[in-house]
Amino acid sequence: MTELHLWLRHEVRSTERRTPLVPSDARRLVERGVTLTVEESPQRIFPAEEYEAAGCRTAPAGSWVSAPERAVVLGLKELPDQPGELTHDHIFFGHAYKRQPGAEALLRRFAAGGGTLLDLEYLVDDDGRRLAAFGFWAGYLGAALAVLQHRGRLTAPLTPLSKDELDTLLRPVAGDEEFTALVIGALGRSGRGARLGFLTAGIEATPWDLAETRALDRQALLAHDVLVNAVLATTPVPPFLREEDLDDPGRRLRTVCDVTVDVGSPLNVLPVYDRTTEWTDPVRRLRKEPPLDLIAIDNLPSLLPRESSADFSSALLPQLLQYETGGPWGRCRDRFHQACREHGIVEGEFRNG
Repeated sequence: MTELHLWLRHEVRSTERRTPLVPSDARRLVERGVTLTVEESPQRIFPAEEYEAAGCRTAPAGSWVSAPERAVVLGLKELPDQPGELTHDHIFFGHAYKRQPGAEALLRRFAAGGGTLLDLEYLVDDDGRRLAAFGFWAGYLGAALAVLQHRGRLTAPLTPLSKDELDTLLRPVAGDEEFTALVIGALGRSGRGARLGFLTAGIEATPWDLAETRALDRQALLAHDVLVNAVLATTPVPPFLREEDLDDPGRRLRTVCDVTVDVGSPLNVLPVYDRTTEWTDPVRRLRKEPPLDLIAIDNLPSLLPRESSADFSSALLPQLLQYETGGPWGRCRDRFHQACREHGIVEGEFRNG
């Protein structure tokens, strides 16, 4: 493996408790000769001391901006707005390749500084399958929050908890009314997680996948009480829900959780809302009569930070142990350059072009 210096950064979002690399896996990287610097973080589920005990260096939060030039900065969610020029290679979920709001600005920051975005969503094998993902836990939590909201037991603000604590809240109690649930994208990671979440709550969800969405039965969709969307669209498809569907007087649907959260993207299959919901205010009412509530939180797995981090880290570790310019990481670089060209950013601006 090429000599590698990884720099695990602090997450600027106050609700982000997860980490892409847990201390036990960090130890394995250090034992293989990787230099690993871990920023201090007051909210990360694993404190910096555990990484230090695993042989990592520690650094103040936000110090990645002055990291050695060849250090690879590892994170999960969005970067702070500054610096305006990004000089390092960054591994994180950039959400910049589907023309989401702010995508071009982020790509131009990399072009200006000569850095590269290695987007974790596009870290894939030869067949295009994701190699590390939070999808299962996103689906599980999406179903869990939808159930709690539909049963009138979702409280705000949301706070992280353990799976045992969550499952205790999910289990049905005397007086709970039965309801119907639909999972779209039921065969994928997120869909499987959502189906298990519903089962934990005593609900056998209707599973829809490609076969059912090729010729969508809208009336059948609207006849369910709860919907969880777990579809990650890669090409434009007809929307699953439209404004006119929300105004259908026969609509039984009352609660929607959009796990995918492609808001603002032309690939959004639920184009009936224009902004995400937050931990402080997790539910948005889209219609008053009959009522329709939306949950659209883009970091759901952070509500189970320990379990979701350990799962993701175990999948990412083999890829970090084989970090190189080709293979999956090479495909990440290629996808970055492609996205920049799609935005009219000149390829010659890149350090790695």
